[in-house]
Parts: sequence; structure tokens; C-alpha cells
Amino acid sequence: MNLESFVYQYQPNRVVFGYGAIQKLMEEIQKLGCSKALILCTPEQVAQAQLVNDILGDNAVGVFDKAVMHVPVETAREASKVANELGADCAVAIGGGSTIGLGKAIALEYSLPIIAIPTTYAGSEMTPIYGLTENNVKKTGKDFRVLPKTVIYDPELTLTLPLEVSLTSGMNAIAHAAEGLYAQDGNPIMTLLAEEGIRALAEGLKALKANDQDKDARSQCLYGAWLCGTVLGNVGMALHHKLCHTLGGTFNLPHAPTHTVVLPQAIAYNEVARPEVTKIITRALKVENVTAGQALFDLELSLGLSTKLSDLNFTEADIQKAKDIAMSNPYWNPRPFGHEDIQEILKKACLGIRP
Repeated sequence: MNLESFVYQYQPNRVVFGYGAIQKLMEEIQKLGCSKALILCTPEQVAQAQLVNDILGDNAVGVFDKAVMHVPVETAREASKVANELGADCAVAIGGGSTIGLGKAIALEYSLPIIAIPTTYAGSEMTPIYGLTENNVKKTGKDFRVLPKTVIYDPELTLTLPLEVSLTSGMNAIAHAAEGLYAQDGNPIMTLLAEEGIRALAEGLKALKANDQDKDARSQCLYGAWLCGTVLGNVGMALHHKLCHTLGGTFNLPHAPTHTVVLPQAIAYNEVARPEVTKIITRALKVENVTAGQALFDLELSLGLSTKLSDLNFTEADIQKAKDIAMSNPYWNPRPFGHEDIQEILKKACLGIRP
């Protein structure tokens, strides 16, 4: 087998996986030499934050329950101030990408170690990537200080995640792996993880569609999200993520549903330049005689998910602004693109046209 040159950097973090794994939280905090944890969550997940608080007892210094999507810089500053005032020596982020993203913002400011307890399939817990939104523009960066030191995957905590949120969250995770297949700094290890992550999530999501209390399916999805998040944390992002960051930061579109809608269109555009992606994704999804973009689109339809940005309150009139912002600071992409290409991709995504 001929292999091109590549660089692979191992990321040092610890994973604890399994039903009831949250009960090992105190032990994991002690391994980090910490004893004063600030618990982070969204307003909707206070009950789960309270569970963490009960487990930690006197080792919890408080709960900050104001995490919101896209991490507004004002919220990050407030959380950092609270962490400092309470003397926290670590943060426990329980929830999805919004909460874990807030933890990363605090880590960036004060270098606090983060323990992540994902309750969705976003994958943010496995990456050193952070995002902050200021003046309706989302900016991302990469800093290993924000990579959670420990990740506790407890499938039981995902049983209460609503079905539609579970499905779009899973598609968001698949997007991380799919785009990693053609990353500028990709490598064979990440390709293996990406294919297995896509396979695990697709099978798990289909099973959840039939029964969202299927524990094996929940475990499968969380396992797949771990792999897909690892891919995102090790390689660079391209056109798909640039478009989603633009749509989320500027138009405040919901994160996972936006990734869900844009993914088939962006993959369809890029697989023309990287045809091996077609083979890998269709093999992972166990389909034949379709492109990768079509296979992903069809998967979303089978899960009953929206394939239209128009369903997210994004209109064709918004395309010009989105296009200009995306083109003002474009990410590397395997296939060159210009204004007309972005226009076409966003129009198809807006209308929900099968690639």
C-alpha cells in the first residue's frame, strides 16, 4: 500500500466510557489534583447539573447555568469571572457543545482543567477547538489548553435527550468525520476513525428512530460521537464547517440542525475533487450506486430530518450576506470555490434539493 507523507499528533486526554460512568467523577477530579469544581450547564439542564453537584458534595463550588449556543463572549466573560471569584480549580461541563464550549472559554482565560460529560453527540469534548461569538460573528481558534483533560461518556445520561435533538446531534457528529476525510492535514488513522464513527452513528441513529430508549443504540451513538469528535480534534476543517460557522454566528441558526442541512451539499461539492470520499462514506452507510452527498441526504430523509435551511428561518434573501461573510475569511478546501459556488450550495441547502 502506498502512503503519502503525513503527521499524526496524539492528543493526551482520558476517556471513561460506560453506563453509570458519571459515578466515577469524583475519582477523576482527584486524579487531576483538583477539589473545587464549578459545574457548567444550560438553563435546561439544571437537573443534570444538580446530579453532578450531589456526587461532588463539598467539592462543588457552584453551578453556572447560563450556557447558550455559539458561546457569546459576554457569557464567557461572566462565567470566567464567577470561576475566579469562587476559586474554582476545575470546571465540570455537563451537556452538549454549548456547555462544553463555555468550559473551553474559561480554560482559555484561566487555564482551568475541564472535565466534560457529554449528553449529546456534538463531539466538542474531543477537540482543542474553541469558538466565541462577538458582534454576530463567530470566530474559532485552536489551543490545547481548552482540550478537556477527562471525558466521561455515560450513555444513560443521553436517554432523556429528545429524539429529534439526538438525530441532528448525530448528524452533526457525522459531519465532523466526513469532512475529516479530505482534510489538508488528514492521515490514515483519522480516516479509519472517521469511517467507523460514521458507521456507528448511522446504525445507532436508525435504531434510535425506532426506539429512542434503546440503550445499545445510545451507546453506539455515543461511541460514534467519540470517534467523530476525535477526527475533528486532530485535523483541520474546510468548507462545510466554514458555512455552518457563518450561518450559526451571524444568523443564530441552531448548530446541529444547520450542520445536518449543509452536510450533504458540502460533501457533494467536495467529493468531486476527492472521489475516495464517496467510496468511504457509502461503504460506512452501507449503500450503493449513489454519491456520498446523496447517501447522506437520503439518510437524513429516512430519519425524518429537515434538509432545508428555510425551515430554520434562513431565506434566499440571506444568501448574499452569508456568502460575503464566508468568502471574507475562507477555510482551506480540497476543491477551490468562489462566490458563485457558495451561492449555489446555499441555495440548494435553502430549498432542500437532493445533490
